[in-house]
Amino acid sequence: MNAVPAPVAVVVLAAGGSRRLGRPKQLLEFRGATLLDAALATARATEAAQVVVALGGAADEVTERVDLAGLDVVLNPDFGDGCATSIRTALSRVSDDVAGVVLLLGDQPGVTPETVRTLVAGAAGHAVGVCAYDDAPGHPLWFDRSMFPTLSGLHGDKAVWKIVEADADVARVPVAGPLPRDVDTWADYQALLGADG
Repeated sequence: MNAVPAPVAVVVLAAGGSRRLGRPKQLLEFRGATLLDAALATARATEAAQVVVALGGAADEVTERVDLAGLDVVLNPDFGDGCATSIRTALSRVSDDVAGVVLLLGDQPGVTPETVRTLVAGAAGHAVGVCAYDDAPGHPLWFDRSMFPTLSGLHGDKAVWKIVEADADVARVPVAGPLPRDVDTWADYQALLGADG
């Protein structure tokens, strides 16, 4: 297996409060474990130099039920103010020697370790990298260390996409297949299970 070129950190964003779903989506059952376990398995399998996971909503329950061994866990008390706060919190824990970070959603289990490796390889030398799936651009995203100050200044839920759309140095890395599903609602979860079955 080819590892992600070191040093790269994978940041797993899993702090959401699951308002639309009505229960902690991190803990929804998926393939004999939880939705978050699936994302963390992908992050671990990349063999990145560091894996940071941002928790917030239902953090106590997640800590009890999800295997977080060997990961750098950060708690985001401001998770209700949007995903940007989780990115900022996670960046405070990223090692000083990493060249950049891959942002991986904790509710998108269809992303594979190979997708992450393809993204990092294709975005090398660029400030920003986005996966160009067959049907749409999507996560995971790559950000070079030079972008950390910009990321730390973001506000809201979709702010990271403003960087992707505005930055001139964006690598759009082809990834075969459709954009993997993420889970925001119960219908999303049912669709994910149906696609997985």
